[in-house]
Amino acid sequence: MKYFISDIHFGEKKFTTNKNLNGNKNKLYSLTLDEYDKFIIDNWNNRVNDNDDVYIIGDLSWYKLSKTISLVKQLKGKKHLIVGNHDERFLDSKEFCKLFIEIKKYKELYINDYLSIILCHYPIPAFKNAKYGWIHLYGHVHNGSEWDIIERTKTNYEKLYRRNIAMYNVGIMLPYIDFYPRTISEIKRGYCEVKPREYSSVKKNNNESNNIYY
Repeated sequence: MKYFISDIHFGEKKFTTNKNLNGNKNKLYSLTLDEYDKFIIDNWNNRVNDNDDVYIIGDLSWYKLSKTISLVKQLKGKKHLIVGNHDERFLDSKEFCKLFIEIKKYKELYINDYLSIILCHYPIPAFKNAKYGWIHLYGHVHNGSEWDIIERTKTNYEKLYRRNIAMYNVGIMLPYIDFYPRTISEIKRGYCEVKPREYSSVKKNNNESNNIYY
């Protein structure tokens, strides 16, 4: 099984002090940072088996190196790191790097002869083969105004190409990620439920609205 997640931010106080981080349902509000770390590790290990691949699409931790290494060691699965802006400071450490199957800034994950998934911490609206059905998973913009900007840009591309553009924010705080690593099918389905269908300029009528996001 392949799972995806970004912006875990171990050690980030914002997740435990901002009641409205995930709408009005921030289940982490008032937790200590140690409790937050345990919550994420338990969620992860309840889903992921040792033979599963988990792609962390950037921004793993705000902690110092030694604490970050101790937390990553507790996570099950074969871990792949797509480097985010908060990860570069760890890359000189051999002990850190050996925790991962691979460490890349950009990856094209081959699925079949017709489909690959582009993994990058930073959103790429004009990503490779966007109009031919490839998928792009990204993070960085969390769930605020920057995500809205990316969504509006995506909508403009959909209008231009008259088709769906399959790029999905997989930040841990998104309602359809909900602090768990997710499969690509879960991400597609969850995004469809969260984003208003009228956001897409591809929609022609109400009967087609269920086919806008997949």
